[in-house]
Amino acid sequence: MTAIHFASAVEQAARIASGEIGAEELLDHYLARIGKYNGDLNAVIWMDEKGARARARAADAARIRGDVLGPLHGVPMTIKESYNFVGSPSTWGNPAWKDHYPEKNALSVQRLLDAGANIFGKTNVPFMLADWQSFNDIYGTTNNPWDLGLTPGGSSGGSAAALAAGLSGIETGSDIGASIRNPAHYCGVCGHKPTYNIIPGHGQKPPGIVADSDIAVLGPLARSAFDLEVALDVMAGAGSPQNAAWTLRLKPARHRHLKDFRIAVMTSAEGFDVDNDYQAALNKIADRLEAEGARVSRTARPDIPIAAAYETYILLLRAATSGALSDEQLARFRKIVAEADPNDKSYLTLMARAGTLPHKEWLRINNERKLMALKWQEFFGEWDILICPAAAGPAFPQNQKGERQDRMIDINGNLQPSTDQMFWAGYPNMVDLPSTVVPAGITPGGLPVGLQAVAAYGEDKTSLKLCQLIEEAFGGFTPPPGYD
Repeated sequence: MTAIHFASAVEQAARIASGEIGAEELLDHYLARIGKYNGDLNAVIWMDEKGARARARAADAARIRGDVLGPLHGVPMTIKESYNFVGSPSTWGNPAWKDHYPEKNALSVQRLLDAGANIFGKTNVPFMLADWQSFNDIYGTTNNPWDLGLTPGGSSGGSAAALAAGLSGIETGSDIGASIRNPAHYCGVCGHKPTYNIIPGHGQKPPGIVADSDIAVLGPLARSAFDLEVALDVMAGAGSPQNAAWTLRLKPARHRHLKDFRIAVMTSAEGFDVDNDYQAALNKIADRLEAEGARVSRTARPDIPIAAAYETYILLLRAATSGALSDEQLARFRKIVAEADPNDKSYLTLMARAGTLPHKEWLRINNERKLMALKWQEFFGEWDILICPAAAGPAFPQNQKGERQDRMIDINGNLQPSTDQMFWAGYPNMVDLPSTVVPAGITPGGLPVGLQAVAAYGEDKTSLKLCQLIEEAFGGFTPPPGYD
């Protein structure tokens, strides 16, 4: 039997329901593990032991009465620091907001509590959630449990590290540039980036901001793809005032058996190289899917130019985040644009152009995105899933020097800007598609890698079902060494 701290949230809830373990006993178990392992990881950066103990005792009392609080009855969990939770700081890693204590729970947080979850802590993020590492001047640096010298990813790096080390039952994240998907991949856990806006963003925004951001979504992380679906069902659905007009009903999965799936597999892209060992892991999964009877193609793709997809995504992404730019940053970006070669497609130049876009130009770029979305729609008329990388390679060494676009990573012996791998973030995300990341194996170097399964718009259940079937057939989460 799986050790309780590494068990899925579904299994933990079942063990609590059966009386095999109490909710308070499981909470104490996680608190003890945090005391033992969190010092080196720095994944959990805030805790509410008193409140969590009261909720655990209430969950145990409810079980004795025969009352079920919900699908996550008594399961201890942590949440990403940026989610509003009464009594806790929501700083986004920004020292200017270190005293921001929200007065109302995020809608997703309240829904998780109402489903019986016992939120006992928060996990670390990068400054303004804007990095594939998780460090800031308030809480410090979070490390990867597979190798403390490596990044756990970001911006939901604390979430993924806590899950991988067995410090939490289930987690939450957010994703505009793979912030759910790359931490899941780097830490060997599972993450689901939902279809855009099916989980309301209420209460997971910077102080004073209420408008939804383009591209950005909320979603769950877990050790099992089955947990992802449970959490999605809890978190998703219209918020106020939209719930006065409509309710969410996601389309069922297209298939229930691996042999019925039509799967395109894309392990690299022109101009965006992927680690050879990572590609080998994805190809091994593809071979096994084929052996199970699935229809697999290694050449089928949406009819979208790769370079154009990357450029469009970066422009939309950095336009969406441009509201946070200071006057000094805007002045710098205007200077960069004025001096740049018109054909310069570097990340910094694209970011500068995005931050200073005239609205008319944004409308043109947005229309290009919509044309690409139609190409994806055509693709999913013939194929059920696209499997692709979640990043360019396994977790890379911590590097906090300079700006993101100046930090280099080694892919197959060649240095590339760390921002190049954002292609794999934006390819499906800028057109609002759901994608699920689950473990795809361990590299010869001993690091986990994940596959990204992309499904059609609104068909979250299809990518989740495929990943659940892969988990059942080929195996899922493997704990990192040293966290027994």
